[in-house]
Amino acid sequence: MKRNVRYWLPVVLWGAIIFLFSTDAFSSARTSSVIGPVLRFLMPGISTDAVEAVHAVVRKFGHVAEYFILGVFLFRAFHLSLKGRRVFISSLLAALALALYAAGDEIHQSFVPTRTASIIDVGIDSAGGVMAQIVSVLWWKRHGPG
Repeated sequence: MKRNVRYWLPVVLWGAIIFLFSTDAFSSARTSSVIGPVLRFLMPGISTDAVEAVHAVVRKFGHVAEYFILGVFLFRAFHLSLKGRRVFISSLLAALALALYAAGDEIHQSFVPTRTASIIDVGIDSAGGVMAQIVSVLWWKRHGPG
């Protein structure tokens, strides 16, 4: 039992961090008040359109990165919890769990006034998770079980 807690605790903690990222504190309006001034400091002549474009890319990359990390944690938890299972099963279960969490996260955002739910974001999140599965499977195949 202690072993399973050790495997699943990073999943739960990272899921909580993603939940926090889905609140008003990390809404587009709030992150633009940080990213915009930084870009203008680094590139004084940057246009407003360019700032908005970079801001959008940074936010979408954030989706990929946070779900990549969740995907690695999920693969690890499934793989270590389901001893004797094939690596493909662990990866498939991780991808399914990740897609469900991504969909739930967007539903959560639909209740936050400063956030919007988007099926596109579910796809972006899931893409980050699928990348994590590819990396995890390749890592496992190279470094062995465990």
